[in-house]
Amino acid sequence: MKIVIVGTNHAGIAAANTLLDNYKGNEIVMIDRNTNLSYLGCGTALWIGRQIDSYQNLFYTKREDFEAKGAKIFMETSVNDIDFGKKIVHCQKADGALFDESYDKLILATGSLPIVPNIPGKDLKGINYLKLFQEGQAVDAEISRADVKTVAVIGAGYIGVELAEAAKLRGKNVLLFDIAPSSIATYYDDIFTNEMDKRLRDNGIDCHFGEAVTEYKGSERAQKIVTAKGEYDVDLVVNAIGFRPNTELGKDHLKLFKNGAYLVDSHQQTSDPSVYAIGDCATIYSNAVRDTTYIALATNAVRSGVVAGHNVAGTALEAIGVQGSNGICVFGYKLVSTGLSVTGAAKAGIDVAYSDFEDLQRPGFMRTNATVKIRIVYEKSSRRVVGAQMGSTEDISMGIHMFSLAVQEGITIDKLKLLDIFFLPHFNQPYNYITMCALTAK
Repeated sequence: MKIVIVGTNHAGIAAANTLLDNYKGNEIVMIDRNTNLSYLGCGTALWIGRQIDSYQNLFYTKREDFEAKGAKIFMETSVNDIDFGKKIVHCQKADGALFDESYDKLILATGSLPIVPNIPGKDLKGINYLKLFQEGQAVDAEISRADVKTVAVIGAGYIGVELAEAAKLRGKNVLLFDIAPSSIATYYDDIFTNEMDKRLRDNGIDCHFGEAVTEYKGSERAQKIVTAKGEYDVDLVVNAIGFRPNTELGKDHLKLFKNGAYLVDSHQQTSDPSVYAIGDCATIYSNAVRDTTYIALATNAVRSGVVAGHNVAGTALEAIGVQGSNGICVFGYKLVSTGLSVTGAAKAGIDVAYSDFEDLQRPGFMRTNATVKIRIVYEKSSRRVVGAQMGSTEDISMGIHMFSLAVQEGITIDKLKLLDIFFLPHFNQPYNYITMCALTAK
């Protein structure tokens, strides 16, 4: 069987490895328009902020690894269009040469694209986006310029907040804008976003929340940002307001979700039985909402690639759904969450209650300690846990994995009340904050 994979980042790589490692004898063709594969975009801010030594290790594999397994790879190659009826992918190399690749099965792993706000001045120089490795290189080069003193970051989601920190660590004045009333509002409720906002301001970030950018001004290069509250002088703009699924190749043939993503079933199969879609270009099933949704995360991309690889090769494997587990660390403050926040549950139409608790990580007599804040969100009618959030300067990230499993399995808040959690002063309190948060639930 001949299998063509369009897109070779996290999802495409996971699908290719699944096929090459487990199903010998198939012809695997991998196509990507980029010069590289497997770039960990989540590390871009670490590199720009010089928190790591180099960007080199942000690439976790290379084309030679796949060629050694027998795959045929075309880099710097665009897919112009796909003839789904004849099962032919029409390609074009960087030198302009055209060629076709037929397929028995096609896996679309085309990812997502940055959202570009359609406002005056959007085509001025000095306005950057952050998705691909080359875009990270461009932003790093701009921030390295001595004449770039003030950096404006548009969008205070994960990428925007991390980039604001990176620019500040490079000695720049940083303005952070978002139309939302706080940073990272997608995944966290205000008891956590307030803490993050304070951390940003305490470290010199000039936060402008609830303030939409309406125009960029400048002759050739953006020199001012305009909002309803005024104009701000800037030397560099980085737009990080979000992403949209990249579904241009199949939007006229395949069924789409309400946001334009390819609609797939639990096997990652599209409305065309010969075509599978994975990663940021496709839908995913949320165990918190218990419905099809769209969550663009690298971890989800990898899982969807594994599922698609097995199904394409003939092994029936259903995805088990996701919770959208995530985390962030900015200026030493660490946040992790899974499932739905109270705000997110309201948007999804789920009637929830929540329980909060705050305490020290370890007993008070321990010299090394930190405060931990936790919120557990649960559905009122069923009492099943639909989400959790935790924040601390301590690394409490492993706890969120337990909550991810709880959401996946429909565990109730009451099941957590007497959960067997060990105690040792080196690690935690005898009355653990997870236990106490569950016990205080009404």
